[in-house]
Amino acid sequence: MTEPEPAAVKPKRPVWRRNLFVLWFGTFMAGLAFSEIMPFLSLYVDTLGNFTKDQLNLYSGITFSATYLVTAVASPIWGRLADRKGRKLMLLRASLGMALVMGLMGAVTNVWELMALRFIQGIFSGYISNANALMATQAPKSKSGQALGTLSTGYVAGSLFGPLVGGALAEVFSYRVTFFITGVLLLSVFLVSYFFVTESFTPVKKENMLSSKAVLGVINHPKLILGMFITTLIIQASNMSISPILSLYVREIMPKGSAITLFSGIVAAIPGVATLFAAPQLGRLGDKIGTELILSIGFIFAILVYLPMAFVTNVWQLMFLRFLIGISNATMLPAVQTILSKNTPPQVTGRIFSWNQSFQAVGSVLGPMIGSTVSTMFDYSGVFISTSILVLLNFLLVWHNTASLRRGHLKR
Repeated sequence: MTEPEPAAVKPKRPVWRRNLFVLWFGTFMAGLAFSEIMPFLSLYVDTLGNFTKDQLNLYSGITFSATYLVTAVASPIWGRLADRKGRKLMLLRASLGMALVMGLMGAVTNVWELMALRFIQGIFSGYISNANALMATQAPKSKSGQALGTLSTGYVAGSLFGPLVGGALAEVFSYRVTFFITGVLLLSVFLVSYFFVTESFTPVKKENMLSSKAVLGVINHPKLILGMFITTLIIQASNMSISPILSLYVREIMPKGSAITLFSGIVAAIPGVATLFAAPQLGRLGDKIGTELILSIGFIFAILVYLPMAFVTNVWQLMFLRFLIGISNATMLPAVQTILSKNTPPQVTGRIFSWNQSFQAVGSVLGPMIGSTVSTMFDYSGVFISTSILVLLNFLLVWHNTASLRRGHLKR
């Protein structure tokens, strides 16, 4: 009598896939927490004193941009430490620090305390960039486009739901209680990252750490990497240049008395819906045909979509075009991160991704300034035209910098 064959052992899920699931949740919660305070941040500033309209605009602008300014400076410092101590430690540092800072924002008594905490928030930045760096070093190069594309949807999805959740919490409770709840959400990110993220990391001694110049020296094609940094800055500046005028543009093209606030929210959120579904598929396609081709196609598509936005006559046309922009967005930052990961040695990946975050933060500061300036000089339609020009310049830059990729000399 023959013995029954033992049941087949189900193969264990690779570490990078388990981490992708955990980090997706972490970036989703981080995106939710960051974005849910944005709808009422200026209103919260207004409750902290008796300000004139000009003072309120100034203080709100400083409060909003402070985090990005500090992030641009702090990110390289944390990136250096990530390459010495590991990316998981940086995930824990960022999530716990953010949880404490966000909770404290609910207890401020004046606008100066709020500004100070927003500055400190920038110091504790880096969860998203370190999640990307960790995934870039763990996922097989042949799967990195798919992995980073999927990971990017976590933050996008969180950012989509954040304003809705934040607005509801502020309406039901108060601004202050919403900050406390946001702090608890970020604390959950810390706990999930602590218990479930796995990283095998060999610490690098401080004396063995490479200088910034030496980091570029170990990269085979530093021109490509520097080009991707500038590309990231322009992508973010292009996206953010629309932010200051979007709701005003909606008000201009809609009939008076309409639900302008509701439609403004839909118009603002709808690109994220498209990005959420398109990013993983486009990342997978990029792994097959070349990430640089996906990125270039995305730029061309964005130019063709931004230009008609300047001439829409109703909000439905604008919503449709914004949905298409979401598809083009799915080809951009995830593709840049994939190119960085495929052409960066693992021992300096943290530094490279932190520098990229610095350029992204600078773009977040410059974008609204460009949009506000152009709208003042040329009206709202001019912002979409100027954004198209920015994207065109970015396309030409990327086409030049990725020539070696197209010739097959670099990792696509």
